[in-house]
Formats: sequence, C-alpha cells, structure tokens
Amino acid sequence: MNLDFDFAAEQPKLVQLLLGIVAFCAVVALLLLLLDRAPMRQRARLHAAILLAPALILLAIGLVVPAVRTTMLSFMSGDGAAWVGLDNYIWMFTQPEAVTVLRNTLIWLALVPILVTSVGLLYAVVVDRTRFESIAKSLVFLPMAISFVGAGIIWKFVYAYRPEESDQIGLLNQIVVALGGTPQQWLLEPPLNTLFLIVVMVWIQAGFATVVLSAAIKGIPAEIIEAAKLDGASPVQMFFRVTLPSIRSAVVVVLVTQSIGTLKLFDIVRTMTGGQFDTSVIANEMYNQAFRYGETGKGAALAVFLFVLVTPIVVYQIRQRREAVR
Repeated sequence: MNLDFDFAAEQPKLVQLLLGIVAFCAVVALLLLLLDRAPMRQRARLHAAILLAPALILLAIGLVVPAVRTTMLSFMSGDGAAWVGLDNYIWMFTQPEAVTVLRNTLIWLALVPILVTSVGLLYAVVVDRTRFESIAKSLVFLPMAISFVGAGIIWKFVYAYRPEESDQIGLLNQIVVALGGTPQQWLLEPPLNTLFLIVVMVWIQAGFATVVLSAAIKGIPAEIIEAAKLDGASPVQMFFRVTLPSIRSAVVVVLVTQSIGTLKLFDIVRTMTGGQFDTSVIANEMYNQAFRYGETGKGAALAVFLFVLVTPIVVYQIRQRREAVR
C-alpha cells in the first residue's frame, strides 16, 4: 500500500480548504462586528438572524436546490441532454410496467396504515392494564429495533420455497406441508406477493402504533370511563363510543406517520424481491430508472410524483398539530 503524500498534487485542494476557512472566519468576524455596533433594539433580531442563517443555508443547499434540480431533470431525457417536456410523466401513466408500480404503491398506501393502526389499537386495548402489559408491549415493539433490510431477510426465509420432495426451510411452507398441502412460491405470484410483503411492514410498525395508542388510552380521564360504566355501556360500546373518540388525535398521528413511511418504502421490496414479479413501488422504481437503467429523467419524474403524493399528508399533519396547540 502506497502511503506517500504528494503535496504538489494535493495543493489545489489544500488551497481551497484554506480559502474556505478564511472565508468562514471573515463571515463570523463580520457578523460579530455588526452585532457589536447594532443598536440594542436591533440586537435581538440580529441574534435570531445569525442563529437561523446556517440552518436556512443548509436547508436551501440540501433540500431546495436538489428539489428544483430534480424537477428540471424530470422534463429532460435519460442523459439529461435534451428537453422532452411531459414525456416522462406520460410514460409514468401509460406504460404497463409503470402503471403496475403506481398500482402497487396505492395498494401499500391503502392497506398498511389501516392494518398497522388496527393491529396496534387492538393490541393496546387487549393488553391495557393486564398483569403482563410491559412484557407484551416489549415483545410487539421488538421488531422496531430491526432495520427494514434485516426484517426483509428474516421474512425471506419465512417465505422460502423448496421443491415438494425436499425438506422445507421456510416456516410458512413447512406449516403448509405439515397440514398436508404443497409448498408455494409465495413471493413469485402477483398480486398475492405484494400482500406478503405488506405483512412484513405491518409486523415492523405494529409496535410503534401500540406504544402511541396505548399511551393515548391511558390518558383518557377516569371519570369518563366510570360514567360510561355506570350508564351500563358494554365493552364494545366503551370502545367505539368512549375509547376511540378520545384517542382520535393519536389515531390520526399513527395513520399519517404510516402513510408517509409507506410512500417512501424501498428497503423491504428491494431486499425481498428486488421489485421483480410485479412488486415494485415508486421509490424502488425511481432507484432502478435513475441508477440502474440510466434514465434520470424518468427517475426524477417518479421522485417528483412521490413528492406530490407526500405533500398533502404533511400539510394535513401540520394543520392537525396547530389545531391541537390551539
């Protein structure tokens, strides 16, 4: 291994680094000078500007500039050399493989938030104030400690397939064989393979929903619960007329959080199927088009469409938080 350092070759980079340090020091000195000479009434505003400026600059560099550039690339050809107008967006909504990607994303968006919230809410209600509540919550929350890639590998083994005459290493196929059935290639048959991938997401996120909703349930005033019991409310009536309305804001938080996470989903699909067998979603297809196939225009168009889908959900969440504060 060559450890020699060629100072002459690295000199331009060192000069740039030195210039950057000098510029930074000059800016800091200028800000301090302005702050020292500013009238007392303006110092508070100047303090705020100095503290906010780095964050705003980094936000512009890391978010605004890439967003503008991605939007521009979405109207360009694959190599970014020619203007193609809306061709990339037309491809997205007309080509069968792209339509399949959009369909799968909508299936994920329709099922995952509802299933995660339902499972988490059911689990939170069942284990609430039981003897083993803490242990039960710990067990359901454990998958949250696993990365999406790790969870994908685990469940890939669960769905693993071997020919009928061979010993099964997949848990699901082993159960099927034990019950007298024949092993199936669960991840190869659309559209059921998409549903089997959704199970993995629900398994991971159910713990998050359980913790949030359980905390909300414990925050319901005891007076309301006692009044409902005195009125003769059954457990089902208690759930739908007392518990659920009281934790509505927490349910909305879980639904919104899961919706945003679902739209950005990439790891599970990439790890388990690679987007093959009609299982690809927007984030995975965006990666394929931009980095595997060299179609940066189509990849950028998918990124812009994903941003458009996420934006209304984020805006709704912000409005809900403002209303909660009021």
